[in-house]
Amino acid sequence: MRTVRLRLHVPHKSASDVYATLADFERYPELSEAVQSVAVTEVSENRSVSRWEVTFRAGLLRWTEEDTFDPAALSITFRQLEGDIAVFDGSWQCFDRQGFDRQGFDRQGSEAAPGSEIVFAARLDMGIPSLADALEPIAVRTLIDNTVLIVRGLVGSAELVASEVAVPVGSGS
Repeated sequence: MRTVRLRLHVPHKSASDVYATLADFERYPELSEAVQSVAVTEVSENRSVSRWEVTFRAGLLRWTEEDTFDPAALSITFRQLEGDIAVFDGSWQCFDRQGFDRQGFDRQGSEAAPGSEIVFAARLDMGIPSLADALEPIAVRTLIDNTVLIVRGLVGSAELVASEVAVPVGSGS
């Protein structure tokens, strides 16, 4: 099992605008080459179920997920219900840039650029313990690349400003 955490800066767009774009799953295929199809099959007030097909290296990765939306917190959580990998769950959260960096400075100490931040976090497990050390780093790299491509396709300009990948202790991989 691997965990991934990405932070992307989206210049000149508010967190609420970015959240609204991220929450509109059915537009993903028209805005991002990485997403081949999304079908929202169930919808309630703050929950949906959606089927995804996303480019994964030379093929397609398919899954069905349950999504929970929290417009007040500008967050979306997702949990795979079924699909090509054993575990895939996580969240998206949007923040206005000035509220994200309390001191108003980036890592280099210069004034923070306007716009918003997206924090994407996910856990994934390919479900093949004997091949986890070989497959999961490839899957993680593809997830990072696809997430950045998807965000750029959805919102235009976006910069990956931080990424963390972790292997939980005792996961066996």
